[in-house]
Amino acid sequence: MAHRIEKEFHGRPLIIETGRMARQADAAVYIQYGETALLVTTTADRKPTHLPFFPLTVEYREKTYAAGKFPGGFIKRETRPGDKETISARQIDRPLRPLFPSDYKNETQVVCFVISADQENDGDVIGLLGSSIALSLSPIPWDGPIAAVRVARMDGKWLVNPTFQDLEMCDLEIVVAGSEDSIVMVEGACLEVTEDEFLEAMEVGQKAITELIAIQREFVEAVGATPKFEYEPMGPNADVVAKVMEQAADRVGDALRIADKEERGRTLSALRKDLTAGLEEEFPDCGSDVGAALSKLEKQIMRSRILDDGVRIDGRGPTDVRDITTEVGVLPRAHGSALFTRGQTQALAVTTLGTVRDEQRIDSVDVSEETSKSFMVHYNFPGFATGEVRFFRGTSRRETGHGMLAEKALQALLPAYEDFPYTIRVVSDILESNGSSSMASVCGGSMSLMDAGVPMRAPCAGIAMGLIKEGDKVAILTDILGVEDALGDMDFKIAGTEQGITAVQMDIKAEGLSVDTMRAALSQAREARLHILGVMKKTLSTAREEMSPHAPRIVNIQINPSKIGEVIGPKGKTIRMIQEQTGADINIEDTGIVTISAVDRDAGDRAREMVEAIVEEPEVGRVYRGVVKNTTDFGAFVEIIPGVEGLCHISELEEGRTESTEDVVKPGDEVKVKLLAVDDRGRLKLSRRAAMAPAEES
Repeated sequence: MAHRIEKEFHGRPLIIETGRMARQADAAVYIQYGETALLVTTTADRKPTHLPFFPLTVEYREKTYAAGKFPGGFIKRETRPGDKETISARQIDRPLRPLFPSDYKNETQVVCFVISADQENDGDVIGLLGSSIALSLSPIPWDGPIAAVRVARMDGKWLVNPTFQDLEMCDLEIVVAGSEDSIVMVEGACLEVTEDEFLEAMEVGQKAITELIAIQREFVEAVGATPKFEYEPMGPNADVVAKVMEQAADRVGDALRIADKEERGRTLSALRKDLTAGLEEEFPDCGSDVGAALSKLEKQIMRSRILDDGVRIDGRGPTDVRDITTEVGVLPRAHGSALFTRGQTQALAVTTLGTVRDEQRIDSVDVSEETSKSFMVHYNFPGFATGEVRFFRGTSRRETGHGMLAEKALQALLPAYEDFPYTIRVVSDILESNGSSSMASVCGGSMSLMDAGVPMRAPCAGIAMGLIKEGDKVAILTDILGVEDALGDMDFKIAGTEQGITAVQMDIKAEGLSVDTMRAALSQAREARLHILGVMKKTLSTAREEMSPHAPRIVNIQINPSKIGEVIGPKGKTIRMIQEQTGADINIEDTGIVTISAVDRDAGDRAREMVEAIVEEPEVGRVYRGVVKNTTDFGAFVEIIPGVEGLCHISELEEGRTESTEDVVKPGDEVKVKLLAVDDRGRLKLSRRAAMAPAEES
């Protein structure tokens, strides 16, 4: 039976409906905000998998018909998800995942189809709301509800779920997800806002989330939730766990005092083998159970040592940052490069400068026309970074997400495109990893941009914060290790400058995180960020004044749009001739902006002179360097500007009497001539003799 409600939420209609579409899914919800609509479904197998992890997949897919468009490219159908779809899927996945039972291992899927796009309202936050409602209605075990909103600030005023048009004028934009009383996920970008301003944005988001959860509860109660199905709890054998806890506590404690990640891993691996061998006679095939028990023991010891003694696995205190080394200019042919190393995490960041032709074309249902982006950050995480053998496949969701986070952190600090008309690509290749490689990418990316001569407003650094919370005991950790991320209660990545925050990403596993704890984490992160910026500045504090000799030189000139055809020429003849003669690359926009790029500065200057010569109007009294196009008995026709010719009479070729024009000049000769006059019919009178005379005579 179909059920539908309609509410108003921050100035736009919110419609929620179930029972009309996709009725064979465990639950399906049609949700509409403004005229953006999604179909959200959720399904789950009734039997657990053999996998040692919870196999949840969240898909967010945009249908191009949603905006009345065809897919771009030769294949006129949707193919692999784009970056926007991948990021949206991650934003939905991260708040949902912790709310499933820890011993639930049934394969579960949440699918969000964008089936209508009004090009004003983003579907990502609506997707999480629909996912929460679908899971609440379904028989799948899940401890919701939750919701998400987008919070932005424009002219000092807070906006909830602003339109795409509003976002263009905002200095802060974050997506906040949470329950009625706590925040569980935050992600977004800012223009160097303070920590207090960021906290205020989260409070605005929490209030709006409470409104959405009240709407959810009303809808679910009216429809009636399906009873949750019974599932087979998947966990280690309790007897094996008890024996491991009894036999291995001291040895695990000793292993966790080893600061080096690889040595610690080898020690724990050897311990697992010893325990498995000793228990296999009583418990055959107990290897996975032993591993699970050791992980549980490792988590208990690590957390208690931090809370009780203030000592972390690598011996640091809660606020200590690992040793940092920085290098720039490490690659001879790259336009800009940096090697950033923090403890056992290392990023090689490389900047490439290109022209308008290198911009990335984006075809999205969120905009009416194809758009492009001139700045991009790409993050790669090969297996060898953690000492593993792993196939090279397509870019993972994690890699896409980390690259996008670094991109948001750095983009706010770039010069305006009009002042620095380059397409910029930063690639961060992670060479080693033991925690927070995304923030290492921010630091390395900032330094490689400055090494490339990009005039950034300020250097940018990032730090990852963690949390250990047991009852009333709380420890906030600076610069977390990989194991502290995995076994802790929070992963809070904060990037910014000395002045303020430019990007954030936070996931919280603990419930009831107070505002005071959040404020303390932000304050502690700021101190760490300032420390890292201080280390970076010792290597390179500002952008280099000179770019790499291998980088293109780009200049923009504005011409009258009516002259575009003259620069291009018939069938592109003129512009091709300029490019062939100079080696420069020329691009012309409909507005009359001509972009000239060339690695050789002289080539760029020559191309600029040629373009300016085409669009300029002949100036009486000016000396031009022209080419003789034709000779006659009465003089020579000289082209002083491409497409503009004048007559140099035989009497104006040189001093004295000239018997024949070709005694002085021949077709193809390059000569200097002075423009003496333009008659009422537009004919040009030139003089070679006047151009050759001394300045005071001419």
